[in-house]
Amino acid sequence: MKSLKIKNILLCAFAATTLLSSCSDFLDKLPENKVDEEKVDYTNLNNMYQPVSGVYAKLRQRGSHWIVWGATVVRDDDVSTGRIDDQADLVAIDQSYNYNAGFWGTNEAWMVYYDIIKVANAALEALDNYAVNIVSEADGKRYEEYTGEVKFIRAYCYYRLTELFGPVTILRDNKQTDMTRSTVNAVYRYMLSDLEYSMTYLPRIRPNEYTDRIGAVSAFTAEMLAAKVYMEQGNWSEVERLTDDIIGSKKFSLYSDFNNLFKIPGKLCDESLFEMQFTDFGNGSGEVVVSDSWFTFQGPLNDGNISGWGFISPTKAFRQWAAERGETIRATTTFLMAGETTQEGDFIKAPASDVAPDCFNGKAYTPSNQMTEGRTEYGTNNNIRVFRYAEVLLMNAEAKVRQNKDGDISFNLVRKRANAVEYKVTDLKDQSAFRKAVLEERRLEFPFELHRWFDLIRTDTAIEAMSKVGFTITKNDYLYPVPKTEVDLIDNPETFPQNPGYN
Repeated sequence: MKSLKIKNILLCAFAATTLLSSCSDFLDKLPENKVDEEKVDYTNLNNMYQPVSGVYAKLRQRGSHWIVWGATVVRDDDVSTGRIDDQADLVAIDQSYNYNAGFWGTNEAWMVYYDIIKVANAALEALDNYAVNIVSEADGKRYEEYTGEVKFIRAYCYYRLTELFGPVTILRDNKQTDMTRSTVNAVYRYMLSDLEYSMTYLPRIRPNEYTDRIGAVSAFTAEMLAAKVYMEQGNWSEVERLTDDIIGSKKFSLYSDFNNLFKIPGKLCDESLFEMQFTDFGNGSGEVVVSDSWFTFQGPLNDGNISGWGFISPTKAFRQWAAERGETIRATTTFLMAGETTQEGDFIKAPASDVAPDCFNGKAYTPSNQMTEGRTEYGTNNNIRVFRYAEVLLMNAEAKVRQNKDGDISFNLVRKRANAVEYKVTDLKDQSAFRKAVLEERRLEFPFELHRWFDLIRTDTAIEAMSKVGFTITKNDYLYPVPKTEVDLIDNPETFPQNPGYN
């Protein structure tokens, strides 16, 4: 087997102290398959990054699970499942907001993020064991940076859990037996504590500026996540402060070619703050690091390399809404149309029936001419974009206008890249209209990127928006049910209740 080195966080092996837990792990279980600590040489500080690389590996492996992304994105007003002949519980969410507390897909989301958290907790424990043997300032700095990376990933997982389930258990270490669900604000405080550490000790560089672990998270990645937490809390002054700092660093810029932003040329570009990384070693066979069918799940029902399972489709109403607003560049990239040939020369065959999807997620499209010759798995060698500088700019614009300030500069940078008409505050009748414009811009910029549904919730417009597309929902529909198996296992409705509407 090829020797894997620290040169890239993708290529590092799981650390000896990393958990190799299975998909069936539940929150109450202790970590499985952990190597005995006495077998780890904590005096060998050259191996100190290994537990960190294990966390990235677990994030890559579990965080890219196709059903987790799919179950998250199909709830908004712009996206449908695409196929309706498979995954009946997922289709039921999309078509009727029927949430099954026993649905394996939403249960998987719960397990995915806690799996990663448990690996992160184990990594932090391992780093502390290495720290006992640190004598040099340089090794101390490495310990602080590595700890900051792990704490960011742990905070990211809690962020996703609160989005999906609301109050969740804060698992402070892997020996914890108290499974009480904490309030969302308590989880936010815990996250912000982790992120404060990350912001303090991680380098102030772009992820693509690392020389030893390209693509690792940085202080700016942590600032962005902290800003997202403050945005959920309505703390706009903090959102402005943090995004101003990212912008003011002059480290980041929008990738000029939106069409290639989500394809191979756009991997880890200067717009990137956080990506789940995958790679092909260029042979067409043999070693390859791929997602958990993230790309395949969303690939079109097609022939050849550009094919997949045919799930996740922008609705016709959304496509029409975008067209009415003059979208060109973003629409061409985002909407992978059936029956048409892409700019790169891949033909996407027409729907086989009236109920088959006629459009797919173009942001998951990797052209065949960008794939390694001989590879047939859709999306191979591409990354999942998680945080982008475009969102930093639009968060900054929203933070400013919500404080009755001018947010047009950062707002218009995004519109300019999309070849859209630039706005001035004076072009809109009032600040309320400008706030609406910023939210519409997020809708145009971030389809399929896990933003729209949560934008509707945080702005208290979800019920109204879904009614416009024929759905009657309540606030109970904002959250998924906690896995029934978990509720039954813990069996304490006072400390670990099911979410409202699912008892």
